[in-house]
Amino acid sequence: MTKTADNSPMNTNVPTSLFAQRRARMAAQLGAKGIAIVPTAPERARNRDSDFLYRHDSYFYYLTGFSEPNAWLVVTGDGASTLFCQPKDTEREIWDGLRLGPEAAPGALGVQSALPVGELDAQMPRLLENRDAAWFPFATHSGLEQRVAGWLEKVRARVRYGALCPETQRDLCSVLDEMRLVKDPHEQDIMRRAGAISARAHARAMKASYRMLREGKDMREYHLDAELLHEFRLGGSQYPAYTSIVAAGANACVLHYRADAAPVRPGELVLIDAGCELDGYASDITRTFPADGKFSAAQRALYDIVLASQEAAVAATKPGARFTDPHEAAVKVLAQGMLDVGLLDRNKVGTLDDVIEKRSYFQFYMHRTGHWIGLDVHDAGSYVEPGEVGTVSERKDPLSGEVIKDRPSRILRPGMALTIEPGIYVRPAEGVPERFHHIGIRIEDDAIVTPDGCELVTRGVPVKADEIEALMRG
Repeated sequence: MTKTADNSPMNTNVPTSLFAQRRARMAAQLGAKGIAIVPTAPERARNRDSDFLYRHDSYFYYLTGFSEPNAWLVVTGDGASTLFCQPKDTEREIWDGLRLGPEAAPGALGVQSALPVGELDAQMPRLLENRDAAWFPFATHSGLEQRVAGWLEKVRARVRYGALCPETQRDLCSVLDEMRLVKDPHEQDIMRRAGAISARAHARAMKASYRMLREGKDMREYHLDAELLHEFRLGGSQYPAYTSIVAAGANACVLHYRADAAPVRPGELVLIDAGCELDGYASDITRTFPADGKFSAAQRALYDIVLASQEAAVAATKPGARFTDPHEAAVKVLAQGMLDVGLLDRNKVGTLDDVIEKRSYFQFYMHRTGHWIGLDVHDAGSYVEPGEVGTVSERKDPLSGEVIKDRPSRILRPGMALTIEPGIYVRPAEGVPERFHHIGIRIEDDAIVTPDGCELVTRGVPVKADEIEALMRG
């Protein structure tokens, strides 16, 4: 196990062998003469003399478990790894915290060698020399392509002395995305723990909403946001995985609404989309609940439709299914529910098959039912099955008229992790029953595909309407 000071910016709960295995798997795909270059994320100024809270690059962290800024990893096709990191500096460590330093890095991280990051530009031409392919993440770090080009230019300057310059530049994302797509047992364990913390935070916010309104207090969206943040940190997570959505009333119909100062009123719904990040891994939960602990008849009618659609999507999430299968299962239930309650007029939109074919449901459900989740909330990984990329069909979108090229969707395998998040969002419009106006509902859970189906790792917070009411009022 890695041993460092308590405030060292690296994950001390993970054996270094895990990251070494990942580096070896990556190296095996570079070719014998390949070389991979992986920078971490830069620090970013927030305002004068103050930076944004630092968060490492996910690719870099996946391969190192190291979260200091200003660091680079270089791995060659034979498996040799070199870390460039900040040197020890007593004065800067007084202000910014301890650094691991190049001397301690090999023992702590399992890399073969480590050098001060100030030597990067001098060392990289030498490391690139006599390699046939340079791999690095494309379009992820501003200026990276130009920096690699500068190093290659110095290699070319030595060709008259017999040096060989890499002839190919390859996108390292193509290798790492496939590796990250299937989560190993260690990753799954972290995601379960992150999901449990986030579930407790959602339950806390539900209870706070009911309590504050019952006590007659002026409650705002930011009060509930504060409850989430408190529980995230109380549970040991480092920070939110993304900016929390806390949307009261009509704000729930704005898909990417941010927690603000709008009042939370009795009789309205509150939609919270929030999750913590734990040891680098995200969770992502959405729950919609009545602010005062009791669904109205109209709210309950739409809520039950969304829940039924999620249950259908969960049932469709299993090995051998396509990534699009849960979405299609959810759409079928949502569309039928919209017809049943009168959100869609049968006389205008026709049958269920007509609604799906013409995408008439899009007025009330305009996003996909899920995405990959892992180190990033919208995690790395292609949504197209790799062996079927060349199979292309064309269709004309019935709403936009745009010609869309479809490729076979990804086949789900055990260890893949995805969200399942159907919803209904009703804005006032002609022909839309007034009792449903301004109701926005989304239900989201994180699923890990298992050999027999999927495991929902975020169900520590209730999802059924009766159970939500009982939690809030009990």
